[in-house]
Amino acid sequence: MTTMNRRNFIATLGIAGSAALLAGCSNDTAEQEPAADDAAESTDEASYTLVKEGVLTNVAELGFSPFEYIDDEGTTVGFDVDLSNAIAEKMGLTCEWLPNQAFDTLVPTIQQGGKADICIAGMTITDERLESVDFSDPYLNSNQALIVAASSDATTESLNAAEVQIACQTGTTGDEWIQENLPNATRVPLADVTAGMMGVSTGSYQAMVIDLPVAQNMLAQSFSDLKVLEEIPTGEQYGIAVSKDNPELLAAVNDALAQIEEDGTMDEIKQKWFGTTEI
Repeated sequence: MTTMNRRNFIATLGIAGSAALLAGCSNDTAEQEPAADDAAESTDEASYTLVKEGVLTNVAELGFSPFEYIDDEGTTVGFDVDLSNAIAEKMGLTCEWLPNQAFDTLVPTIQQGGKADICIAGMTITDERLESVDFSDPYLNSNQALIVAASSDATTESLNAAEVQIACQTGTTGDEWIQENLPNATRVPLADVTAGMMGVSTGSYQAMVIDLPVAQNMLAQSFSDLKVLEEIPTGEQYGIAVSKDNPELLAAVNDALAQIEEDGTMDEIKQKWFGTTEI
């Protein structure tokens, strides 16, 4: 979930669905050789399976800025992209991204196997998802946010009414929060978060529930006419989804994450995308 980040949202996301080719995580990853110590500490590639030899193949919904999105040049970028690139480097691999895919199909894609090795997509670790896939150690904490028009005098209580339409991204923890906490409202699940934010901006919807880091980024970049009505302390943690049939790959990803935390790479990526390491 989501819950869960620069360029113009509307113009850029319009091309996300047409991203028919794999997008490399960076232009120079293939030329980089892992340090000897890193290579020695990494899990031997032969002990786990990959969709494509030498490549860590990622799948995500590519409209979740600043975590993963397609920029004006058609390149997949974001916090998760940089993190996956760093993980692949520690493992002695390059990394690639599949074309944009709906969020609620990501877990089934990993579960079924054969298309992607990992899903790193601002996805919250939940008990329900753990029934289908394994998750890496958590790499980021997140809460949810309730978004309304900046001029709105709505309260959480007033939004809990049948005539109120509240948007969310399908299959996310924000979707679940609305069902549990605003059961009388009319929930509007959507494929991407920008459509929901635009709907609140134009008055089609009265509110939206979305991951707090994403909401903060979108309000700062493109939706200054909206505000965070309430920060919802859901205490979520993002993880990287891996097939239950590939435990050696999970171990290798966790080992790489630990190295990235220890050597300061994680703080560098956080500073780049959030302007702080306190997230």
